[in-house]
Amino acid sequence: MSVRTPDHPEWTPEEPQGPGSRPVPNANPAWLSDLELAEIRGRLPILYVEAVPVRVDGVGVVTDVGVLLRANQVGEITRTLVSGRVMYGETVRDALFRHLEKDLGPMAFPLLPASPVPVTVAEYFPMPGLSAYTDARQHAVSLVFVVPVTGTCEPRQDALEVTWMTPEEAVSPSVQADMEGGRGALLRTALAAVGRLP
Repeated sequence: MSVRTPDHPEWTPEEPQGPGSRPVPNANPAWLSDLELAEIRGRLPILYVEAVPVRVDGVGVVTDVGVLLRANQVGEITRTLVSGRVMYGETVRDALFRHLEKDLGPMAFPLLPASPVPVTVAEYFPMPGLSAYTDARQHAVSLVFVVPVTGTCEPRQDALEVTWMTPEEAVSPSVQADMEGGRGALLRTALAAVGRLP
């Protein structure tokens, strides 16, 4: 599971208040320093949201699935889903919207579910074999949603592109092999939850 949001605050320093004073960061307490995040990841499960972006027809049947193409930390091209941490003080709904906009662009126009109930919960472990999902960095619990999008998707952050494919193509062996950390199984589970597993 890869975090595509920066693990430090996006802040601009305040202007110095007097002679000899230093800029003070507008620290957002929801953000952790790299050191704090590494320490917490070694002690506690971290809460994430993940989204399977879909296109639906007039009666709400999923016709296409959006899968992100990105380069991982070792430079391999892989496929993944929209995902990211829930920040302290942030609702699940706000986190889901923030990560959809971050990964798909501001013109994606996601239709968030009226009730923020996930289609499944994925638990990622740093030790292989405890579940179908692995993350070498941490123990993470991820709430997974299937979210229709109606606008134009222009990937941002480290996503290279959004590939739209039919549900049958999305669960094909070639696409599943490109998804790391067990996300292929997660995609199958999400599509089964909306009745679109071939």
